[in-house]
Amino acid sequence: MNIELLDSAIRRVPDFPKPGILFYDITSILTDAAAFKAVLDEMYAIYKDKDIDAIAAVESRGFIFGAPLAEKLGIPLVLIRKKGKLPGDVYTQSYALEYGTAEIEVHKADVNKGDKYLIVDDLIATGGTLDATRKLLEKAGAKATDVFGVIGLPALKYEEVLKPMKVTTLITYDGE
Repeated sequence: MNIELLDSAIRRVPDFPKPGILFYDITSILTDAAAFKAVLDEMYAIYKDKDIDAIAAVESRGFIFGAPLAEKLGIPLVLIRKKGKLPGDVYTQSYALEYGTAEIEVHKADVNKGDKYLIVDDLIATGGTLDATRKLLEKAGAKATDVFGVIGLPALKYEEVLKPMKVTTLITYDGE
């Protein structure tokens, strides 16, 4: 992976979503065809020989990276959505936010009991949403074995939250 290419493609937005936070925006990767292709190629290289049955992509930016990888690997893509976005019978999992709680859902019919999942999102910060995704899959009788994020913020200690899943990121930044 050309880290310089990836780093130069990531937009930094100071004081978003609140003062003091430097936001790493992956949407600029999508407008750089070479950077986007490099990310997808690297994801494929990492997971092509892994023992995973499906990808659980987290709304909404996880969909962008999870969908092409699932297609290339020839495995199912399962969408993890915010509460109230799915029309069918769902499993629901709540998780803590900085101020309050949120909930995510998955269609019960989409998760196969016993399957091993790779969870995909764009950025891993505290790991709270990804941990909730793991719990959601476990409710369905599946197992999340790996987590992928294009960007990781290890200072927020996501690896502790996500143990024992294997966490892979393409680039990391110190700070929030």
